[in-house]
Amino acid sequence: MCAACKADAIKHLETPEKNKDSGLYLFPVKKIMVFGSALVLWIIGMIIHQMHLTGMPRFISLAFFIPAYFLSGISVLKNAFLNLRRGNALDENFLMSIATIGAFAVGEWPEAVGVMMFYMIGEMIQDSAVQRSRKSINALLALKPDTARIQRDGGWIEVKADDVTINDLVLVRPGERIPLDGIIVDGQGTIDASMLTGESKPVQCNTGDEVRSGTISLDGVITVKTLRTAENSSAAKIIALVEKAAQSKAKPERFITAFAKWYTPIVVAATVLLAIVPPLIIPGAAFSDWIYRALILLVISCPCALVVSVPLGYFAGIGGMSRRGIMVKGAVHLDSLKKTVNVVFDKTGTLTTGKFSVHTIETASGIAEKFLLETAVHAERESNHPIARAIRDYAENQNAYPARDSYVTYKEYAGRGIKADLNDGASILAGNDKLLLEQNVVMPLLEPSTAASIVYIARNNCYLGRILIGDAIKEGAVEAIDTLKNLGIKKIVMLTGDRAEIAKETASILNIDTVKAELLPEDKLSNIDELCKQGTTIFVGDGINDAPVLARADVGIAMGSGADAAVETANIIIMTDDPRRVPEAIERSRKTFRIIMQNVIFALIFKAAFIILATLGMANMWMALIADVGVALIAVLNASRVLMGRQDTIMSA
Repeated sequence: MCAACKADAIKHLETPEKNKDSGLYLFPVKKIMVFGSALVLWIIGMIIHQMHLTGMPRFISLAFFIPAYFLSGISVLKNAFLNLRRGNALDENFLMSIATIGAFAVGEWPEAVGVMMFYMIGEMIQDSAVQRSRKSINALLALKPDTARIQRDGGWIEVKADDVTINDLVLVRPGERIPLDGIIVDGQGTIDASMLTGESKPVQCNTGDEVRSGTISLDGVITVKTLRTAENSSAAKIIALVEKAAQSKAKPERFITAFAKWYTPIVVAATVLLAIVPPLIIPGAAFSDWIYRALILLVISCPCALVVSVPLGYFAGIGGMSRRGIMVKGAVHLDSLKKTVNVVFDKTGTLTTGKFSVHTIETASGIAEKFLLETAVHAERESNHPIARAIRDYAENQNAYPARDSYVTYKEYAGRGIKADLNDGASILAGNDKLLLEQNVVMPLLEPSTAASIVYIARNNCYLGRILIGDAIKEGAVEAIDTLKNLGIKKIVMLTGDRAEIAKETASILNIDTVKAELLPEDKLSNIDELCKQGTTIFVGDGINDAPVLARADVGIAMGSGADAAVETANIIIMTDDPRRVPEAIERSRKTFRIIMQNVIFALIFKAAFIILATLGMANMWMALIADVGVALIAVLNASRVLMGRQDTIMSA
């Protein structure tokens, strides 16, 4: 297949026939019928061609070889003619056409047809390999449903998803895909987000939880209040990212494209010289013999393996990452990723959950932990503060959530805490140490703490204890840092605007050696500038204040649940919010590059060996076919390996 046509096929394959039950790629029936007809004619021609030894005229076989040649090679001949008219003659179509027509001219009829026949087989198999590499990308198109069931005038009607507006109510039944991002306002169920995030484990969602477009409600009827329009939904953004990625070329990919433009003219010039010069300077050399060698050289030298396998390798790499919830905006970023020297993390929302949770409860002497929690809930029950919610959630999980008690008085002290007087006569204080001291509560000497927040509890002016609140470490964060170190990353850094003591404690838990805290956005930017001078630097963040740093880093990686500004600015998006995807992305990029380099080296060495054989007259047209189609096919199949590997582990080559 010609380089230009195959490159175009990677982007715009003709729609393949597909078994709906198995999802397997099937060759188009028309192409199979054409190939079958050509094969029958070729076999008959071969039989007649051999029978000329018994007296049958040899030229009779041409009546079968010529139609077989045109059936199997019509696309190559047509493309060669069209490219000739466009002024772009020196491509693979031209090489194949000249070589096979020349083979006919020197009487090698079976070989001429055989080259086109086996070239057609290789073309179909390559299309199949390309289709498999596109499978994960094509599956993304199904993420965005065309219609949605919305509430209108007390009933439910089906409309185009593009016509749904923000705050519309959308009904989603079991087995249906959620059409737009929104919040569940009624119902509950299990949500399958595997196509969006790469996580196979379904998630239980209840009223008040946010759900994303493209995910599937497995077992519940839910009503979703939309937060975004269809064009701004999660599914639409992912599809846009993939489309944008296909248009971005990495340096090796650009090199191969340029290489093909000067490689083919050189090959044509070399074959002309091979056909003309030796017969003129070597006594007794026959022009027909050297012309045949030149024709073989043309077929061998076709650059299909290079021109096809390199972009396909990047395409497969991006597709494989998308299946794991790692959305890469272009092959150029995949190329940069493999050279990573430094990895820099933001803290809150990236390595930690960004949500308050109870870390430790310290009670005064003789006070039970359950009693302390129940007392705290009495004070924090009506508060909307994140710390109050964290205490209530923890108490509920510990079965320490008391029955509701009415307040006599309830007062919030800004920046200090809450005082609640209950109808049973109890007076409860919940807040910082300043509040308790103001209310004349005698407090013991306590050890200093690095917790993000501390809530002190007192009842009837008697100190009961304190609740230490912090930002929980994300699941997989420790493993992510360990894996990065095993990958040989030179420096792992955490940059945060949080307090120094909190940042150091988090870094200690995660085993991060370098941490810089209490930074403003411009401070983060200057630190990234310095690191980028030392080598390729990744920055991983999620907040609006991270956008400038994401843009400055060699590769910016944003968490999918982060701010829109961060997601838009980043080069790579982790849809799962899982820090472990960062080292996985690096390892996958390295594997992609290794496979691409394997293809380039293999193709060049193999073709060089066959070119030498052809020049010495030790190769025939069949060997030329192996050197062209065979090498290209092996390279394409090797490139498809990027998609392989277990879904629950990081790939390694």
